[in-house]
Amino acid sequence: MIDSHCHLDSADFNEDRDAVIDRALAAGVEHMMAIGTGEGPPDLEAGLRMADKHSAFYATVGIHPHDAAKASPDDFKRLAGLLAHPKVLAVGEIGLDYHYDFSPRDVQKSAFIEQMGIAASSKKPIVIHTREAWEDTLAIIEQHWTPHGIGGIMHCFSGGPQEARRALDLGFYLSFGGIVTFPKALTVQESAKSTPRDRILIETDAPYLAPVPNRGKRNEPALIVHTARKLAELRGESYEELCNATTENFRRLLLS
Repeated sequence: MIDSHCHLDSADFNEDRDAVIDRALAAGVEHMMAIGTGEGPPDLEAGLRMADKHSAFYATVGIHPHDAAKASPDDFKRLAGLLAHPKVLAVGEIGLDYHYDFSPRDVQKSAFIEQMGIAASSKKPIVIHTREAWEDTLAIIEQHWTPHGIGGIMHCFSGGPQEARRALDLGFYLSFGGIVTFPKALTVQESAKSTPRDRILIETDAPYLAPVPNRGKRNEPALIVHTARKLAELRGESYEELCNATTENFRRLLLS
């Protein structure tokens, strides 16, 4: 398996990070993609530090919508330069978050569009964070990203079948995390059932959103096995089929 989205740079792992990585490898997690948003600008290298130190990691670089107001023109310029690193596979997580509004919405949109332009110039996929902002997120993607034909990932997909279909039509892969194991997440489960086999990914978003039976505790990449089993069950596939498909999809989008 490949955990397509985790934050092992988080302070939640300061006491046992190496043990967490060992448990992931033992559980069958071949690779992990360390998301490089960290605490936001000026630090853009949180994911790269993981990837440089550990062979099992790839990385992204990006400015999270929460941190959009921190970003300067120099930060965007430096972000573009970091995309030349051989282990940086994508720009992200980027997008819109209208739940917290930690950055003004117009600033979030501007940073989102700016980073799509940077990603397009480097021909890198993008990793999308969207919360309570589906309409604006999809409209911006359609206008500013889809024409490039590069694609990307809808991280920790939390929408229903309508949002799933629209995202798929815009060329995105849908990545499912621990939410899909929650008993009341019925619309997300419906989306997981209908996602084409060649467009589905799995992730943990560790340390957040641990799957059942660890819900409410710290998440870590080894726990992705619970998400994979639930997805396989929902889709009427074997665990092995689900793991093989999601791994092949990751490689096709990000490593080919």
